[in-house]
Amino acid sequence: MTLVLLIAMMFAPGGEESFVAARELYALAAYEDALKILDSLPANRTAEDIKATEQYRALCLLALGRGAEAETAIAAVISRDPRYRPSADVSPRMRTAFTDVRRKTMPAIVQQWYTQAKAQFDRKEFAAAASLFNQVLGLMADPDLQAAAAQPPLSDLRTLASGFRDLAESALTPPPLPSSPTLTGATTASLLAPGPIVPAVYTSANTDIVPPIVVRQELPAFPGRTLIGKRGVLEVVVDENGDVESATMPQTIAPQYDRLAIGATKSWHYQPATVNGVPVKYRKSIQITVTPNALQRD
Repeated sequence: MTLVLLIAMMFAPGGEESFVAARELYALAAYEDALKILDSLPANRTAEDIKATEQYRALCLLALGRGAEAETAIAAVISRDPRYRPSADVSPRMRTAFTDVRRKTMPAIVQQWYTQAKAQFDRKEFAAAASLFNQVLGLMADPDLQAAAAQPPLSDLRTLASGFRDLAESALTPPPLPSSPTLTGATTASLLAPGPIVPAVYTSANTDIVPPIVVRQELPAFPGRTLIGKRGVLEVVVDENGDVESATMPQTIAPQYDRLAIGATKSWHYQPATVNGVPVKYRKSIQITVTPNALQRD
């Protein structure tokens, strides 16, 4: 009965029925037959349908040992959805192949997305730019990209993307106009006139900023011993008084040490950042390197 159903679906005119037939043939290990159906599917389908087709084409090619063709198909899947991972029911060999291709292709995707986001920012499309910068930062937090993201050029892009993301978000929420019961018409008109956008939190991307100066910034010792080097990024927001308002670890080192480092920031102090002599909030990134013999910070 199953074979009769599959044959009927293979000759059905609709693309959905043909794709279901190919998926069933893959499950039955009929990989060559599944590939023939996938290759015959029409081109005018939705993006989701095309992605699903490329996923099954890659799985079939991997199962047939056609590694180079499979890598091309996997790269097509990842270019459409860099976050895609095969389901848990596929073989370890197939999951490894996807991981290898993701590590090769994702750095280029990150740089491409950053370029697109920066172009949106330059066109003052701040909502779209902020969203895409956040996606860039999300990709660089992917486990398969950790090694590449910890060193240039991606480590530099992480800092730039974070700074431009903050500027874009600040541009979307300008400070409210002051209220006064005695405003005249002329005063109201002057207040409503467009002026420069003032970010809520400044970063190194701002050209008019004088960064904060360290008064006290001590990192805790790494608990225990480590036999391999570890790198992380601690990000703090320094308020107008020079105190740390908030702290996060966008690039973690180890859960226990992350908690110690974030806790230590409560006692840190700086001379606050300034713009034209006025103290402002500032987002500061601190690179932390744990080696078998020492703890370093940049």
